[in-house]
Amino acid sequence: MSESCGNPNFESEALMSRRPKYDKTKICVRCKLAMGSVVIRHVVYCKPCFGPMVATKFRRTLEPHINVTPDAGPRRKALKAPGSLLLGFSGGLGSVVLLDLVNRSYFPPSNSTGDASSEQTKSGNGIGLRDEKAERRGGKDHPRNLRVWDKGSVCYVEICGAFPGMRDRTEEMRDLVNSNFPQLEFISARLEDAFDDAWWNAVGGKLVDGAFRVDVSSEELHLSAMSGEATPADRLQKYISLLPTQTAIPSAIQDLTRLILLHTALYRNASHLLLGTSLTSLSVSLISSISQGGGFNVREEAQEEWIPPDSRSRPSQIPIRIIRPLRDVGLKECAMWAWWNGLHIPGREKHPGGKQGVGALTYNFITGLERDFPSTVSAIARTCAKLEPKQVSESHCILCQRPAQPGIQDWKERISIRSFIDSSIIPPPHVSRDGIFAKEKSDSGDLPSPGLTPLLCYACHTTLTSRSPRGTARNADMASPLPSWVNSRLSDSIATTRKMGEGAMRDSIRDFLLEEDP
Repeated sequence: MSESCGNPNFESEALMSRRPKYDKTKICVRCKLAMGSVVIRHVVYCKPCFGPMVATKFRRTLEPHINVTPDAGPRRKALKAPGSLLLGFSGGLGSVVLLDLVNRSYFPPSNSTGDASSEQTKSGNGIGLRDEKAERRGGKDHPRNLRVWDKGSVCYVEICGAFPGMRDRTEEMRDLVNSNFPQLEFISARLEDAFDDAWWNAVGGKLVDGAFRVDVSSEELHLSAMSGEATPADRLQKYISLLPTQTAIPSAIQDLTRLILLHTALYRNASHLLLGTSLTSLSVSLISSISQGGGFNVREEAQEEWIPPDSRSRPSQIPIRIIRPLRDVGLKECAMWAWWNGLHIPGREKHPGGKQGVGALTYNFITGLERDFPSTVSAIARTCAKLEPKQVSESHCILCQRPAQPGIQDWKERISIRSFIDSSIIPPPHVSRDGIFAKEKSDSGDLPSPGLTPLLCYACHTTLTSRSPRGTARNADMASPLPSWVNSRLSDSIATTRKMGEGAMRDSIRDFLLEEDP
């Protein structure tokens, strides 16, 4: 019983009865026979029925997007993916549950062929994917009993290189995957690979002569050539250290990790990239992304199709589908699946300062909301799934490679102060006097370097230039290195975006000018 605003000693109606955890009865809502073992959003399930319920949600989200042509009709064709499968693995609860479900459903032991229709029930106290005996129909050579993906791989991206002193857990993750999921190949990657030209060349990227760096102290994000030699780890740490806020750090790590997974999937001819994002994590990601300016790409947070920038002009290029099969499975359901199946959860490594960002605050809010009002979290995901941008973007961000909203620069100029040339206006601490009078210097022939801002989406520009209300410590060198895929695209576009001064223009056409009369 809980108390209302009244005094329970004198008012008999001051005590309000607490809402029960389940709606009607303690009997399982699925089989109508056994006593319930778990309550999921006020619905009771017994242990034998819980496994098929989670597996149904998993397959219902994944299987309509396996074939080349998405098939969501009542009479689906045999499932056959055009490429291999890559699973992103972080060591967290959702990624371990995803590996277990994929391994059981689509990669059974080598002595038996099967797909989702030949699921293996785990012995002992575990829970299976089906509550009846699995039977193959049509013979072992029937198309429905062939493997959906010929090959499956697990990619783990280690982030310890971004923070000195953090523990490297690559071998721990390798042992976990090899011992529990032997049918899946383990692939290790590192976050500093995003700044490693050798890795970029190994995955089929285009190498360029030299690299660029960006001045994060100005909103124009002026570009310049990078001088000196630095290791990929040093470049990554420099990139992370120059991010303006604690919120920008996890956002940047998430974008780098996503692009590393995508280019790894492209190199291995994977048609699908699966991520273990649960319903709770998806709601956190949606709210956090919108709060940081990523509302234009809110649909891509749930599911997206990615085509490499240099292949978008080729219609034959099959896109890589990024799918989150657990987006209808909540955090509690994942925890119960892992507990009843005895799965080892190593957990995700926490980086310094992670509790101070918007993402961490959103996570605390959403998990508290799910604990008190379980149905509200699913309502967040369903509401965001109905959102779509008013206009289709034809350009993509050079950093995150997601669709970029057009007209961002014009919109920013209307809502914010863009110039401090007037000496009576005191600029904020993060704006340098050199950047203020860059336009005046251009008249004397010293042109400012081209900027990265027109090539970014609003979310990435906010990540690089947002300022903390508490102020940000300025370094002597505010030039940040850029990932390899950014350097590759900049080398093709930088020549077309560079402005020429009047003197340079006159020199280029000097031979075609008529001589002036004396």
